[in-house]
Amino acid sequence: MAGSRVGLIGDAAIELIAREGLRGLTHRAVDRAAGLPPGSTSYYARTRLALLELAIARMLEHDDVDTAALGDGRPEDLADAVAGFLHESITAGRARTLARYELALEAARRPELRAAYDRAGGRLRERAAALLRAAGSVEPDRHARLLVAWCEGVLFEAIAGAGTATPPGRAELVTGTRDLLRTLLPT
Repeated sequence: MAGSRVGLIGDAAIELIAREGLRGLTHRAVDRAAGLPPGSTSYYARTRLALLELAIARMLEHDDVDTAALGDGRPEDLADAVAGFLHESITAGRARTLARYELALEAARRPELRAAYDRAGGRLRERAAALLRAAGSVEPDRHARLLVAWCEGVLFEAIAGAGTATPPGRAELVTGTRDLLRTLLPT
C-alpha cells in the first residue's frame, strides 16, 4: 500500500480522524484531504466500514515499519527502542496515535470493525513477544501483554489523558521502559 493511491487515501483518512474525529471522516473529505478527484476514495473503499478498515490497515503498515528495528535481543537496546517508539508516537506520530484511539472506541461499538482492529493489535503483541523472547523473557506472550498495556497507558495519558500538557520526554520514557523491563526479564 505504501506509495500507492490506497496508501495516500489511508494516510489522509488517519489525518482526518485525528483532526476531526470519526464524524469528519467521509469519502468526499478523504478525497479533498488527499488531493484526489471526487470519487477516488469510494473506488477503493466502497463503504464506511471499508474506509475504516483501510485506515487500520494503513496504521498497521506504519507500525510494521516503526517496530521493524526494535532491539536486537539486548534489554538495554530494547528499552531504548521502545522508548523511541513511544516518543515518536507522542510527538511526530501524534495524529496516528489519536486516530488509533478513535478507531479503538469505534471498534468497541462495532463488532464488524473489532476484527480488523484486533488483528492489528495482535500483530503488535506478536512483535513484542518476539522481541521479549530474544531479550530473555521466560514468558514472552504474557510479558508482551504487559509491555503493550503499559505502552498503551503511557500513550493514552500523554495524548488524551491528564498528561497532555506535560507529556513525558524521551529520557523519562527510557527510564520507565528500563524499569518495566527489569521486572519482566531475568537479570
